[in-house]
Amino acid sequence: MEIKDKVIIITGASSGIGEATALLLAKHGAKITLAARREDRLKELADKIGDQQSLIVVTDVTNPDATQAMVDKTVDKFGRVDVLVNNAGLMPLSFMSNLHVEEWHRMVDVNIKGVLNCIAATLPVMLGQKSGHIVNVSSVAGRRVFIGGAVYCATKFAVNALSEGLRMELAPRHNIRVTSVQPGAVDTELTDHITDQQLVKGMDERFAGMERLEAEDIADSIYYALSQPNRVNINEVLVLPRQQDM
Repeated sequence: MEIKDKVIIITGASSGIGEATALLLAKHGAKITLAARREDRLKELADKIGDQQSLIVVTDVTNPDATQAMVDKTVDKFGRVDVLVNNAGLMPLSFMSNLHVEEWHRMVDVNIKGVLNCIAATLPVMLGQKSGHIVNVSSVAGRRVFIGGAVYCATKFAVNALSEGLRMELAPRHNIRVTSVQPGAVDTELTDHITDQQLVKGMDERFAGMERLEAEDIADSIYYALSQPNRVNINEVLVLPRQQDM
């Protein structure tokens, strides 16, 4: 599929994978809605892309009214929505025994409910167009549970199941493709959300000496899935650092 002039919404666009994906797809001529909570970071990114090719929408994906406004403003400016990249997510890993209950609920709100809110707002537009592509950024944690990641893994298992269910329903009947992109360890600020210092120490030891993926590596994977001919649905893309054994 030709990326040029496609209208693409990216959540969590203010940093990391979202930012790298926005820059790459804009380079290929896409029109990008930049959605995240940090307006200052979105403005910096929009300056790099250009006003004609980008739209800033300050968005909290846990708020259905905000995600609906995100889609409405996109359609108002660009006339359609060709791609939704559900990238917003949190990863405050912790040991269950340390009872970071508020963080558990926040992960469910952002990583699961946020994805659902964005789909609910976008899907009617894509159904009306009879075309579209939904990319859900999941994780290797949606395939394999690890100590300290019980709730985070649960949210990503949910995203993977949701992605497959969506694909089965939408791709054959409505020409809406669905892809789950599942990164391994990526060098982004995602780990900055971790407040359980007991767990942080163990992570530092686990990944010591490993060359982690860059955000641009995942952006490349998203571009690969989007750029396939319309007859092709890339169901899943699992991307790991060479040194990561899962």
